[in-house]
Amino acid sequence: MSKHLDTVYLSSRLTLAVASGVLSFFAYPKPGLWPLIFISVAGLLISVRGATIARAALVGFAGGFAFYASQCWWLSQYLGPLPLVALSFIQALWVGLGLAIYTLARRHTKSIFGSAILFASLWMAREWASTHIPYGGYPWSRLAMSQSESPLAGWVYFGGFSLLGLVIALLTALAVEWIPSFWAKRLDGLTTRRSFAVPALVLLVAVLVPSLPPIATAKAQLDVAAIQGNANAGLFANTRRGEILENHLDATYELLRNEPSRKLDLIVWPENASDLSPIVDVQARQWLSNLVNVDAKAPLAFGTITSNGSDLFNSSFLWEPGVGITDQYDKKRPVPFAEYVPDREFWNQLAPDLIGLIYRDYAFGTRDAIYEVNGQKLGVLICFEVAIDEIFYELSDQGATAILSQTNNADFGRTDQAWQQLAIAKLRSIETGLALVNASTVGPSAIYDRGGQMLDSSGAFERDYLVAQIGLTDTKTPAMIYGRYLDYVNLALLGLALAWLLVRKLLERRNPRA
Repeated sequence: MSKHLDTVYLSSRLTLAVASGVLSFFAYPKPGLWPLIFISVAGLLISVRGATIARAALVGFAGGFAFYASQCWWLSQYLGPLPLVALSFIQALWVGLGLAIYTLARRHTKSIFGSAILFASLWMAREWASTHIPYGGYPWSRLAMSQSESPLAGWVYFGGFSLLGLVIALLTALAVEWIPSFWAKRLDGLTTRRSFAVPALVLLVAVLVPSLPPIATAKAQLDVAAIQGNANAGLFANTRRGEILENHLDATYELLRNEPSRKLDLIVWPENASDLSPIVDVQARQWLSNLVNVDAKAPLAFGTITSNGSDLFNSSFLWEPGVGITDQYDKKRPVPFAEYVPDREFWNQLAPDLIGLIYRDYAFGTRDAIYEVNGQKLGVLICFEVAIDEIFYELSDQGATAILSQTNNADFGRTDQAWQQLAIAKLRSIETGLALVNASTVGPSAIYDRGGQMLDSSGAFERDYLVAQIGLTDTKTPAMIYGRYLDYVNLALLGLALAWLLVRKLLERRNPRA
């Protein structure tokens, strides 16, 4: 092959990979054209077929960078392009590594199914690495997160986000492997009706299985309200002191005026809903006391910032009528390079202006994440924790019968970030089988009943309140019982398979056939 043709082939691979990565943007909310994720993944797979290991790594890196940068461009909303470039670079390294390993291992895989399973297993392992390494990983942009409105969404009930991602990667790889083989047989006149039997069966199973999850019977009901104050609670917001708290008070009182006869069991405010902590601010304490004890006469869960000595926490409180603050949750997984800077001294040498913007580090919370309301255990999480699998395993283990997801999306403006997060929240409701209340400072917000059924929702950047009666259950889904082990089983089996291929290759070199 001439050097010119070689360059053309490489350019074609890179172009396909980058285009496929960019295409993924349209599969995730807010565009939400979920079938495009299959085309995006297929393009990434095709771009490395037949490539050398080095080129697969390079092409995979380019495609991976486009994949993440196109979906998560909202990271640059306030902090500029550097965080987006840095994050996409790290995630692209994982994609490049995964596709390089696939290219190497596929040479020793003869069957269509073997090759497809290898690709799907490697993609699943790559997603696990991306969501855990480094600094706790980046738990966004998983394949499953594009499927909240897809008929495949029910797969998360059986095995969580990892299982749904595996299904998507497997279906895509099977199509990429099967279609060329089928087309070649058709040209040779070798196809029959039976040629469609296996693909049709695979598609039937893929679509029917996620329609099977049952909706657990509610053992109790809870009348809840979610308040969206439309407050400018962003990192660099220049608001008047107490303005964010007042916005949420105003929206809550609007609810009380419009529905005076409604007896609420719980009111949920978002993360950072009170810019004045009632622990230290007398005025905030008085306002909240009047709301909870006199006007609403209902418990209030709300977010604020707290401190304990030199430690600063992103916290949530439960304030109950006639009692006051009865419980507190401190965010257990603050976001690296947003809520704290790991290895600050090192990174400050590389980007002092950027690191200087993150002037305070939030500590890692250690309190349990359960609020007890009307004798029921409600799980609590804050913002990006909705994307972390382990948070939900812990809530399930602690007996949560519903989930409160308090979030502040103001930092990301009118981008797709909040819509992506809302899609994740819906999938978590399906995965856990629990009702989920997603309250945002600026929206969109939503209340989902058991199994992801939307009961009420709001738009973005408008003051609003949501009310609904949710069902409570302590029934655990297969995802909460067995799904937590799926990634580790996949990693173990993949490791054994790759080790076997390596051993076989070494044996072949020592004992070449005559």
